Amino acid sequence: MGTSTLSRVDVTDAAADLLRHLAASYGPLMFHQSGGCCDGSSPMCYPVGMFLTGPGDEFLGVLPVAGIDPVPVYMSKAQFEYWKYTHLTIDVVDGRGSGFSVEAPEGKRFLIRSRLLTDEELEAFGLS
Repeated sequence: MGTSTLSRVDVTDAAADLLRHLAASYGPLMFHQSGGCCDGSSPMCYPVGMFLTGPGDEFLGVLPVAGIDPVPVYMSKAQFEYWKYTHLTIDVVDGRGSGFSVEAPEGKRFLIRSRLLTDEELEAFGLS
């Protein structure tokens, strides 16, 4: 099975609802997870174009959220080395996260839930 049918990232229904709400105000969105300390280790949501990715970032895939543009997800390559054997799901909880992420004024914060890749996923991503 090829990687085109598998994804490294997903989104919960609650996070998708918040993304639709945020997209109505900010337009197309994207996520970046830097692996920095404190809130830097949380997924940060930005309007597309407000955070520039580069050669130090790994593209993980897009979140298909009904009603808005697909939401690309990136992670710093250094952090990806630690997380490459995991599938990531972006979720949302009550509480204030970083002021840099667009959900902060909503009293919500995005977070990552992870699980180990299955044998099929490991093979598809060339990790077995």
